[in-house]
Amino acid sequence: MCGILAVFGCVDCSQAKRARILELSSRLRHRGPDWSGLHSEEDCYLAHQRLAIVDPASGDQPLYNEDKSIIVTVNGEIYNHKEFREQLKSHKFNTGSDCEVIAHLYEEHGEDFVHMLDGMFSFVLLDTRNKSYIAARDAIGITPLYIGWGLDGSVWFASEMKALSDDCEQFMSFLPGHIYSSKNGGLRRWYNPPWWSELVPSTPYDPLVLRNAFEKAVIKRLMTDVPFGVLLSGGLDSSLVAAVASRHLVDSEAYCQWGSQLHTFCIGLKGSPDLVAAREVADYLGTRHHEFYFTVQEGIDALEEVIYHIETYDVTTIRASTPMFLMSRKIKSLGVKMVLSGEGSDEIFGGYLYFHKAPNKEEFHEETCRKIKALHLYDCLRANKSTSAWGLEARVPFLDKEFINVAMSIDPKWKMIDRDNGRIEKWVLRNAFDDDEKPYLPKHILYRQKEQFSDGVGYSWIDGLRDHANKQVTDSMLANANFVYPENTPATKEAYYYRKIFEKFFPKNAARLTVPGGPSVACSTAKAVEWDASWSKNLDPSGRAALGVHAAAYEDAK
Repeated sequence: MCGILAVFGCVDCSQAKRARILELSSRLRHRGPDWSGLHSEEDCYLAHQRLAIVDPASGDQPLYNEDKSIIVTVNGEIYNHKEFREQLKSHKFNTGSDCEVIAHLYEEHGEDFVHMLDGMFSFVLLDTRNKSYIAARDAIGITPLYIGWGLDGSVWFASEMKALSDDCEQFMSFLPGHIYSSKNGGLRRWYNPPWWSELVPSTPYDPLVLRNAFEKAVIKRLMTDVPFGVLLSGGLDSSLVAAVASRHLVDSEAYCQWGSQLHTFCIGLKGSPDLVAAREVADYLGTRHHEFYFTVQEGIDALEEVIYHIETYDVTTIRASTPMFLMSRKIKSLGVKMVLSGEGSDEIFGGYLYFHKAPNKEEFHEETCRKIKALHLYDCLRANKSTSAWGLEARVPFLDKEFINVAMSIDPKWKMIDRDNGRIEKWVLRNAFDDDEKPYLPKHILYRQKEQFSDGVGYSWIDGLRDHANKQVTDSMLANANFVYPENTPATKEAYYYRKIFEKFFPKNAARLTVPGGPSVACSTAKAVEWDASWSKNLDPSGRAALGVHAAAYEDAK
């Protein structure tokens, strides 16, 4: 991942303003520690902090077209860039960067090229020929992007809120799947897949079609010129990513540089469920496995730094981000710069345990659509910012555009949980990789019950966070929370504690509004809480709040 900052329409174009832009851009250097770049053009600035993954030698940014009339600063990866290079042979490429194709595609197609990109990206492009500019974010919001407005009429874009919050009067999260055009009047959605309407699909389930689509998604993400690995929790999703990557590594570009043995990484409290399961999967696949430990106190000590980096006060995001943040630091210390991760599967297939209570296939499908549309506020934010805090890039094959289209076209009756007939959560995915002739995973791993990352690292992690928050927040503080925090009022002492830390770093109201709110149980949307009346009395994002479903539910732990 890289860090981008762009400002257009500044009244002040002095040397002091340039210095200010450089200072703000440096707040993103953790995302891109390998090089810094800045292009200034009258009242416009495009800054970049680079994490070099593809073409480390010559791919510094901002990037340009042949006569430097088009300037682009990009955060992300374009997996089909080689296809575009073949199509754009009339253009001269100055680097081997996958992102350089964006400048030339704009020359050929104008603003209507974004849907052609296969990858994860946020970019800002300046056309000096007519002083126009565009900004765009990938379909699901895997990469972060914010937009802001200054009192002087300037428009700002940044990978993280911390780079623009001090200088903008208003700002917000840039919507995924959207493009901003200075010529055509603001934001419009470029991503319009069939599932967006939430109409219930009717395509029959074909396990081989689903399997092939996922394997293609993993293979294309093996595009790298630097050491890489897989985040392996031992759950279904990360285990499938590791299994497919391990199986196809020998045929990839990465094999030529880094060999055939895949590196895998896991973190947890000693004796945690994830550590045990991940070790077994790693042994089965023959990976070079790296196991990291942390204590509850080490996690608590990191909370302020975590919240500063991930820029949210959402409880479940902070719970899961903290071990991921600690693990990313360890991984980067080994010289690894890119990892594959398993985010997105639970949203696509209804993998969270509360989906057991979905009343019918229509509501099941609508909830998966809502969950995918909100990923940029939760798991995408966590996976990107927790890793980018240490200059590590996370790629997420389950959020491949084509794979999502295949998975979301399946008649949701096949995704519904039916325990009487042996269908647990994500059965369609498990069944697609249940191959007796050439097994991808051991059966009991393939059919392991869903564990949310913040639970799987060790149940005492969440319990320890709650205990710590209870000591920091008094009863009277929580009783008056609606006066102190009238928007998204924290309902628990843990939520109040995180909110206090967040407000210290991001005190503006615009920052508060970038974080979603509303009731949730086991990571559900507010709408799905209605599926079970008992849940309204036990609103907690942990999977153990799915009473009557999780094997170690809170009701059973008492």
